[in-house]
Amino acid sequence: MVDNIFVLMVLVPETINSLLHHSSKVKALRHGLAFHAAVLKAGMQSDICTSNHVINMYAKCGNVKSACRMFDQMFEKNIVSWSAMISGYVQAGQHLMALDLFSKMHLVPNEFIYASAISACANLVALSQGQQIHAQALQFGYASISFVSNSLISMYMKCGHCDDALSVHGSASEQNTISYNALVGGFLENDQPEKGLEVFKLMQRRGLVPDRFTFVEVLGICSNSNNLRTGMVLHCQTIKRTLATTNFVGNVIMTMYSKFNLIEEAEKVFRLIQEKDVISWNTLITACSHCNDHAKGFCVYKEMRENYGVKPDDFTFASVLAACAGLPSIRHGKQIHAYLIKTKLSQDVGVDNALVCMYAKCGSFGYAYNVFNKMLHRNAVSWNTIIAGFGNHGLGRQALELFEQMKAMGVNPDSVTFVGVLMACNHAGLVDRGKSIFNSMEEIYGIAPDLEHFSCLIDMLGRAGRLTEAEEYMKKFPFGHDPVVLGTLLSACRLHGDVVIGERLARDLLELQPVTSSPYVLLSNLYASDEFWDGAARARKMLKSSGLKKEPGYSLIEVNGSFKKFTVGDYSHSRIEEIRDTLKSLSCPVGEVSLNDLT
Repeated sequence: MVDNIFVLMVLVPETINSLLHHSSKVKALRHGLAFHAAVLKAGMQSDICTSNHVINMYAKCGNVKSACRMFDQMFEKNIVSWSAMISGYVQAGQHLMALDLFSKMHLVPNEFIYASAISACANLVALSQGQQIHAQALQFGYASISFVSNSLISMYMKCGHCDDALSVHGSASEQNTISYNALVGGFLENDQPEKGLEVFKLMQRRGLVPDRFTFVEVLGICSNSNNLRTGMVLHCQTIKRTLATTNFVGNVIMTMYSKFNLIEEAEKVFRLIQEKDVISWNTLITACSHCNDHAKGFCVYKEMRENYGVKPDDFTFASVLAACAGLPSIRHGKQIHAYLIKTKLSQDVGVDNALVCMYAKCGSFGYAYNVFNKMLHRNAVSWNTIIAGFGNHGLGRQALELFEQMKAMGVNPDSVTFVGVLMACNHAGLVDRGKSIFNSMEEIYGIAPDLEHFSCLIDMLGRAGRLTEAEEYMKKFPFGHDPVVLGTLLSACRLHGDVVIGERLARDLLELQPVTSSPYVLLSNLYASDEFWDGAARARKMLKSSGLKKEPGYSLIEVNGSFKKFTVGDYSHSRIEEIRDTLKSLSCPVGEVSLNDLT
């Protein structure tokens, strides 16, 4: 093949450059190597244009070492040589190398080099260097060119300087869709969703047509700012522009609906995506888990494997294991674990963490600890998962031992760690140890307790009957009047029959106009436990007049791989008569059954 190319080159020297360019476009490294060999055989490596094509081919194919070797071997370099090598470093994620090479340039950079160098600064969040390059680009008249200004907008947004990004956008020679996308995405990154939406509206008023990247950014804003109405309007616009059926946009629309617990809408979007990739399936499985429909999530995984033959990735396994943990279904979890052992040589830490969580939530502490012990790499999530798993099931002392091991291994506890440790102390009745750990959070670890930590503390004191002490803590912290905290201590008052404190808490809680029936039910039960029937009746009457309804309880059972839901008071099941007959046979008097009947 190389000989044939060599013959062709003798006749048409430009051909090899065209072939190298095509190899870089389609990232065909094997063919690119052959063309480079032909260049060497023909002695064309001294030609700057050809060498530049070789550098670009290696860089675009991800072989930055070979690109660097070619660059260093060049006796003469032009602006294209520097541009190809600097952009190659940026594409390979070697941003420090890109900036180092930029600083060694003896030529005046062009707009492509400035754009690459500024992108490197953005990825390193190197504001000072970015500002220096910005000043240089202004000096040589390149700062207002679209390539450079768009990179500057992204860089300033990544560094949290939104006003500077807006200033660059205002002085750009061309304000196009890309520059507006950079602003919208930047405001989203900087937790300013309203400004992002304003920029999107301005873009449309100026007659610019949003593209798929625009919609992905703006839909992300709607998800993060609880703006369902705008999200639905955007969904309509994507349908109009035939973008909703693409996986790139459709996946984000699914995520948006799942954030608002609209799983049916998310599934409708999924079904309309024409070319579903593995990310589409992962998004729907995750959406089901987010909406607490774990059974559906597992069914989606089965459909993905059995009906469509899509190969799961690490994120798929982590998501479906989370569904197994949510059900909980150890049988399915074990099947997935067995498949992973059989097919994967190396395990992703996220999948291992999901396995530990699944086994812990299914009550199989031995399996959970075994997976944890065999992990080659553990992160803070790994430790948090095993600590919370043990703590939630009353194994508080073991959880605290793991907490000490975590610190001994040099892993710094985070906010989530302390939630698990406090829950462990709570469930194991280690009240004084839990108090000590809560008090040490800010003093020793620099982590300010939030509502979740405080709720754990109040619940722990409440369960132990230390209600007055819990009230004292509630006066010290700003979370004392939170409905969750008040409800937690009210539940403890009911447990210990303290009507005086309970009435006081209930009064505070009802003033907050609760959106659930829990406070009314707790107060009624508290009065009933003290045989104060008038008070109990009054609390029930208040519940009725509030218009709130108690959420009915339900059970999930697994039958032949599918999950059946049975809700209290719901008799609509197709086989309800059979169920009733079976229940009658199971509830026969004990005296009617003898030992002889069981043998």
